[in-house]
Amino acid sequence: MSTVAERTPGQSPAANAPVRSGDFAIIGKAVSRVDGPLKVSGHATYTSDFHFPGMRYAVPVGSTVANGRIASLDIARAEAMPGVRLILHRGNIQTLYRVQGAMLDEARPPFDDDVIRYYGQYVALVVADTFEQATAAAAAVDVRYESAAPNVDPHLESQDPPKVESERGDAAAAFDTSAVRVDETYVTPTETHNPIELHATVAVWDGEAYTLYETSQAVVNHKAVMVQMLGTSKEKVRVITHFLGSGFGGKLWPWPHSALAAAAARQLGLPVKLVLSRPMMFQNVGHRPLIQQRMRLGADRDGKLLSLRQDYLNQTSILDDYAESCGEATPHMYSTANLRVTSGLARRHIGTPTSMRGPGAVPGLYALESAMDELAIALNMDPVALRLRNEPEHDEGEGTPFSSRHLVESLRIGADRFGWAERDPAVGSMRRDGAVLGWGMAACSWMGARQPAQANVELRSDGSARVACATQDIGTGTYTIMAQLVSAETGIPLERIQVVLGDTALPDGPLSGGSTATASVIPAVLQATRGAVKKLLKTAAKGKACGDLKPEQLTITGGRVHAREGDAAAGVPYENIVKDAGLSAISADANAAEGGLSGDPLKKKWSINSYGAHFVEVLWWPEIARLRVNRVVTVIDAGRMLNPRAARNQIEGAVVMGVGMALFEHTQYDPRDGAPVNRNLADYVMATHADSPEIDVTFLDYPDPVLNELGARGVGEIGLAGTAAAIANAVYHATGVRKRELPIMIEDLLGSQS
Repeated sequence: MSTVAERTPGQSPAANAPVRSGDFAIIGKAVSRVDGPLKVSGHATYTSDFHFPGMRYAVPVGSTVANGRIASLDIARAEAMPGVRLILHRGNIQTLYRVQGAMLDEARPPFDDDVIRYYGQYVALVVADTFEQATAAAAAVDVRYESAAPNVDPHLESQDPPKVESERGDAAAAFDTSAVRVDETYVTPTETHNPIELHATVAVWDGEAYTLYETSQAVVNHKAVMVQMLGTSKEKVRVITHFLGSGFGGKLWPWPHSALAAAAARQLGLPVKLVLSRPMMFQNVGHRPLIQQRMRLGADRDGKLLSLRQDYLNQTSILDDYAESCGEATPHMYSTANLRVTSGLARRHIGTPTSMRGPGAVPGLYALESAMDELAIALNMDPVALRLRNEPEHDEGEGTPFSSRHLVESLRIGADRFGWAERDPAVGSMRRDGAVLGWGMAACSWMGARQPAQANVELRSDGSARVACATQDIGTGTYTIMAQLVSAETGIPLERIQVVLGDTALPDGPLSGGSTATASVIPAVLQATRGAVKKLLKTAAKGKACGDLKPEQLTITGGRVHAREGDAAAGVPYENIVKDAGLSAISADANAAEGGLSGDPLKKKWSINSYGAHFVEVLWWPEIARLRVNRVVTVIDAGRMLNPRAARNQIEGAVVMGVGMALFEHTQYDPRDGAPVNRNLADYVMATHADSPEIDVTFLDYPDPVLNELGARGVGEIGLAGTAAAIANAVYHATGVRKRELPIMIEDLLGSQS
């Protein structure tokens, strides 16, 4: 279930919102997704669904060692096999260049040298008439290696001095003199993205230009990378992602297979389709890295934090400096005069890590919120009371005011809805129907930010509207939000609004990551819509339909143009005005600047973040060694909810992903060859419907007008932040077992007698 918190009239969250004219009833309404019918009917076209005449199929050849060098590569037998058209390798591929100023995690172009740095690294690409022929020929490519033992050791150490991410006061001295101290290390394992849709590229080369159909969360950036890597101009690359079968961050940045598909299409002069296998998803397109975090918390006996230290290391690849930013939320989460956050990298023979839903703050808050629970136990203090005791008045890390922060209300409402007052803090003391109950909680936070965005809006003579932006919908509801924004300004029904996304031929749009896409498109789409309406009203004033009224005396409601002081029902359908002017459409463009990102003016003035609280109940049956996450109550303070239905879906999905993070997901590497051992969906265990708890979601719905005029922040990540910690804290309450290395396995609990 989902609710929006109720308040008395004097506490209206919209009190400080900007005053606007027009009908905004569609904003905040729980509407169904406009793209839903296409998806459920099978008409939505995903990357691997595209097919073109003459298409060939590509299959990469991956290394079978993780540390070494190619000694020889024999393609003779594979080249002679039926249907084989091309085998690309270092010796015959046209140059692929390095990239500057655009985002990608694996910086080395494919086939750039003969050195092998991780298992599955591409060493050749086979292109054939059919997928089966390409697969067979790829298996026939004979590669010999000079290899050495890989380093995939999960125990992390850094050879470099720690990097100080945030510091105030003297955290070490304050910790040493604190009356109550916690000093523990928390470990989150390698987690692998496993969206149902595999990574894929369909590359079309027409002799001059490339069209790349991609599984991308950032088509504009993808184009920028491919322009440089392929050594061409921006006019000659187009990237299209109409629909995405989820990405979870793994599809944010381009991976080597995209450039290989484009290179193959160029050299063959034919369209090429390349779809990764499920094992390749574990090797070649990133993962959340293994992270080791030492947390040191010091407090006085009343629970006031005196010192907070977080020293973390994350795994990265041999060549690339991927940093997880686990201390992102730590400096502003709680009040303390003494804080120090440091980071470091540990290089391993693995593929380059990448963003995974909630990068940085999610693993960081697992450690912080677990340590806060341990501190509460050491203080004999309620975990909620401890957090309330340390609520800051401003962002003590940046010295800036919060644009909007309602963590205290989140904690109190969550505790009330969950029934937290009935909790007995003694381990294993609560029982129901033969099961031991464990109750745990954690707070959460996620950044609020906005990227630059452009948009175009057309008001058409056939009574429809069109809104276009080169962002993409990764399954989170961007199509619907953009239609809502146009409808809010014009009153045109959602079913008459065409939303066009996911194509770099459109006005530049934001990436879909960091929970920033919605906040980013709001100003651009609203400005473009208002620009089109302004032109429409000027056109109406020139005609006869609205009498002698001037543009400023006119407005549009329900798709009808009428006098501002008049009845909308007596107005003129806007399409009549467009037709009477002899136009097919009236359109306008908009270009909205960024806000809330590091280094820009908003971030320097305000601390912009979302907050929330998770309360978790687990059931533990020690006799049969069964553990279940039974129910979760989540309260989210993420600004104004533009579409509570889509927002609830995001939180519920994140909570279930948090169950997987806490109890199931981890990728293991074979120390002999560096291969991911459980690189399939049978052995890599994730949460399923059967593991899903009852989920109660409440949105506080306080607009944050600092970020955008509607006061909306994103909700894609915050539902995952803190969830694993709340589960781990609940497991301790039920069993007395404090597992600080995820996932929590049944084997870890077998000694529990609770």
